[in-house]
Amino acid sequence: MFIGYARVSTADQRLDLQIDALTKAGCERIFTDHASGGRGDRVGLADALSHLRAGDTLVVWKLDHLGRSLRQLGDFTSQLEARRTHFRQPDGWH
Repeated sequence: MFIGYARVSTADQRLDLQIDALTKAGCERIFTDHASGGRGDRVGLADALSHLRAGDTLVVWKLDHLGRSLRQLGDFTSQLEARRTHFRQPDGWH
């Protein structure tokens, strides 16, 4: 199953474009946050992770939606690997 995660950091930003792209990528569930990427208490991300099961894939718009540093991203992807889940961005996204 593809689980989507979308995040914006400010109140004037919109999630529409991300949600549309995640839906087109085949995400069956999409979780969202209105929070800075540096915050560790992102409820939407926590909910997305709680829905991931072995073999599932977390799909995000951009890598910086998961963490602000290479260390954070490395730790995050290691956690996904330990849970036997996957991570990707839809083809053609940067």
